[in-house]
Formats: sequence, C-alpha cells, structure tokens
Amino acid sequence: MATSAGRRAERVARETLGLEELRPGQLEAMTALAEGRDTLVVMPTGGGKSAVYQVPALLLDGPTLVVSPLIALQRDQVAGLRRRDERAVRLDAATSKKERDSSFQSLRAGETEFLFCAPEQLTKPDVVRELAAAKPSLLVVDEAHCVSAWGHDFRPDYLRLGAVAEALGRPVVAALTATAAPPVRTEIIERLRMRDPVEIVCGFDRPNIHLRVRRTSGDGEDVVEAVEELAKPGLVYTATRKQTGELAGRLRERGVRAAAYHAGMRRADRDAVQESFMTGELDVVVATNAFGMGIDKPDVRFVVHAQVPGSLDAYYQEIGRAGRDGEPAAAVLFYRPEDLGMRRFFTGGLPDEDALAVIARAIREAGGRTDRKHLRELLGLSVRGVTSLLNLLEKAGAVRLGTRSVSATEDAPPPEEAARAAREVAERHREVERTRLEMTRRYAEIRDCRRVFLLGYFGERLPGPCGACDTCTAGTVSEPEPVSGGPFPVHARVEHVEWGPGEVIRRDEDRLTVLFHENGYRELLLEAVVREGLLREAG
Repeated sequence: MATSAGRRAERVARETLGLEELRPGQLEAMTALAEGRDTLVVMPTGGGKSAVYQVPALLLDGPTLVVSPLIALQRDQVAGLRRRDERAVRLDAATSKKERDSSFQSLRAGETEFLFCAPEQLTKPDVVRELAAAKPSLLVVDEAHCVSAWGHDFRPDYLRLGAVAEALGRPVVAALTATAAPPVRTEIIERLRMRDPVEIVCGFDRPNIHLRVRRTSGDGEDVVEAVEELAKPGLVYTATRKQTGELAGRLRERGVRAAAYHAGMRRADRDAVQESFMTGELDVVVATNAFGMGIDKPDVRFVVHAQVPGSLDAYYQEIGRAGRDGEPAAAVLFYRPEDLGMRRFFTGGLPDEDALAVIARAIREAGGRTDRKHLRELLGLSVRGVTSLLNLLEKAGAVRLGTRSVSATEDAPPPEEAARAAREVAERHREVERTRLEMTRRYAEIRDCRRVFLLGYFGERLPGPCGACDTCTAGTVSEPEPVSGGPFPVHARVEHVEWGPGEVIRRDEDRLTVLFHENGYRELLLEAVVREGLLREAG
C-alpha cells in the first residue's frame, strides 16, 4: 500500500516530469528519499536514475546538491531541468566569481533548487561554507561507484564526500550508480557515511545485448574485421592509448568513419570526437575507458573489447552503453589468456610502508590533526598519491578524513603499527583484485551460459540459460540441475575457516561461488566444502 510520500512522489513524477508510468525501483527510491532516508540505488543505465532524485528534491524543503564527475553530464542535466522551468545552476573551474556569488545567493534565498558540481569543487573550504549556509536537504552522489577502491573507476576526490555531507549539516544522501557488485555497495555506504540506508538494486539483465567472446591472436586484425561487419554505430575499448590510434587508423583505411579517444588528447579534440559520435558523423570511437561515462546515445549497436578488461564490474558498465533503445545490440570480448598477465601486473603494486609511517607520525606530531597540503609537501607526492595512502590508513582505523583535514582516531595505534596495518589492507585489496580478474577469466572461458555467470557475479540469479549469448547459440550450455535444496543457497551468509565472512553469489550443482568480504571471489567444490566442513552458514 502506497504511503503518503509515495503518493506525492507519483503525483510530482506525473505532473512535473510527465512520467505516467514509473520503472521498477523508481517509486521505491523516490519514496525513501522523500521520507528522509539515505538511499543507495543501483539501476541500469537508462533506468531513470535522474528522476529518482529530481522528484524527492521537489518534495524536500531546501536545495539539492548533485555531485557528478563529468562536466558534459552536468551541462545536459542543467539544460534538461531548465527546459522544465526548474532553476538549476552549475559550478566548475570556469565559473566566474560573479556567477558563483549569484548562484550561492539564489540557493540561500530558495530561488534555485539544483546545484551541480564535480567532487573537486568540494575540496574548497569556501565552496563548502557557502553550500552549508544554503542548508541543502538532499545530497546526490552520481556515479557513486567512483567512491569505492573496489570499483573500476575509483576517484580519490570522492573519498571526501562523507566528510562533506557532515559539513553540510547532514542532508539526506542519495547514492546512484549503474554498476555495483556487493563489495562496492558496502564500501559506498561506508565511505559516504550513509545512515541505515535503503538499498534498491534493480535487475542487471539487459537481454537485448547478445554476449560473445572470441579468441584473438592479439594483432588487432580480427577486431578490425569484426567491427567492419557489425551494425553501426559502436564503441571499441582498448587497454592502451597507443592502440586507440592504431585501430582507428586501420578502420579508416577500410572506409569506416572512426576516431580515437583517450585522456591524453587535448580537451577540445576529445570534445570534438564525442560531439561527432553523438551527432552521427562518426560510426566508431576507439577509446580507452576514459570515454563513455555519462554518454547517453541510445542507438549504440555494439561494444567491442579488444582486450580483456580488469574486472567484470568495468566490463558490465562499458557494455551497458549498447542498446539503450531496447533494440538488439552486441557485446564482443576479444580474449587472449596472455593479456591476463598484463592485468595481473597492474594489480601487483603495494604502498611504501615508510611513507605510511611518515604520514601517521606527522599527524601525531601535529597534535593529532593536520591538513592534506602539509602531508603532500612533507612527502613530495601528488594529491592522488597522498589520498591513496590516507585511504589505506583510514581503512586501517588510524585516521579520519575531513574535507581538507586529517585527524588521528581516538584509538590510533603507533605510527609503525598503523603503517603495517595499512599495508596489510593493501595486500588484501590486491588479492581481492586478483580474484576479480580470475572471475573475468572464468567468464571468458566458460562453456555454460555467459549471462547466467555474469549476472551471478552481481548477485542476481537467472532461472536458466538466456538463449542470447554465444554459448547458448553454439549449444554448449547444459541445462543445470535444480539446486534449490541443500546447504548454502544463493545469498546465504557464510563463514570460512580461513577467509572469514562472505556471501554465496552463485550455486551450481557441484560448486559454490562465494564473495568473501576480505578475500574476494572464490570458487569452492561443494563436495569438499561439505566433507571438510570449510563453511558454516552465519546468522
């Protein structure tokens, strides 16, 4: 039965946004936010995440702050709101002082409902003070997976948002993302300091996307030939910047309107490529993972990966850019086992324990509180480098991060002990990353239904083979035996004798896939688990 907040949300959605029928999860999320509940929403791209926060924003007293990592996406959102006669402004590095002062004044006066900014803007004390004076009622964190070191697109500036929420007077927090496996969701909640949040996870399945994996020699010729044959437009993802130019050039030689895109290009050139793709002047963009977040082009007919991605989280986010119009699309992964070696190399680094100890000692010598600038100067590191070390010390329980300040926790261990604990956190994270890479290998090599495996990774279970992947088409998929009975069902909380607590995310006839909180994804033979007593169901 709908609550009064739910009925008001439905009315605003209909009268203001013109939404006669809401999609799965939308009303539940709108209602929770309108009732003042922190809410984490995992909803597929194109599932209506913008409406999820715009409706409660109009129901709650006070302005709404929307944090988004992309200026282009902010620009589109502001333009869309203004077309509906909603007052919305944007704040970035190019905003003049006069525009900034005017925006803050209109927020305080209640004349503007929405302010959009990137997380970098919230590292400035004057910005946070002005926003706090406006008493926002809702803080929206878009692309919330960026807050998680578990995630595939970690952004250090997102780590400060939990402290920002406190500095703003603790408005209701809405965390929105299209892709978040269970450990990412847990870290989003922790990092944003969400209070007893409502979690709404909508179906991950995109049945119109045909999933395929092809073995490759690695010379790129098979990628070029496949892209030639696929319906356009589409995206090709590569592991390196150099490969973007090489593959785009080879495609142009075949008559395909293609261009490269990567973070090392000038902004004007990147913007030109993006605009040409959006308007249909380009058929294919060959890019690193720098391209795609916030790109809302509904008719993308394929996403090709020229190399294996680092995780299924990243893979699912990227293939989700295909077929948003609901029409058939293809996701093709070119797989070479040797490429996994390069990915393992990228997960191999560990932090300098001496640098961690220097930071912990500096905070103690400063009376238990200092600022990030002092620590950067002390170590001669970049903002990202210091932030990464502080992130580990925070996870080890040694420090607490503010918007700019860093303070020791009340029970902070001695500096050397804190450094050891932080390094152990890093070692566990590295092991987790390697298990995620192993799950990517399993996806590429599996002979059973790829979609069943992929959705199982995110904790979602399909009743049977999908019929819309290459293994189903090839007839290599065997109909699974029913596994509804017996121990350790899907979503069961379990405890391993060595790896600690976890959750069963997939259960086959002969094996379990368990996500352990501290040790990542593991596949266990069910017979051995039962025989050796390796797992017990937790309460």
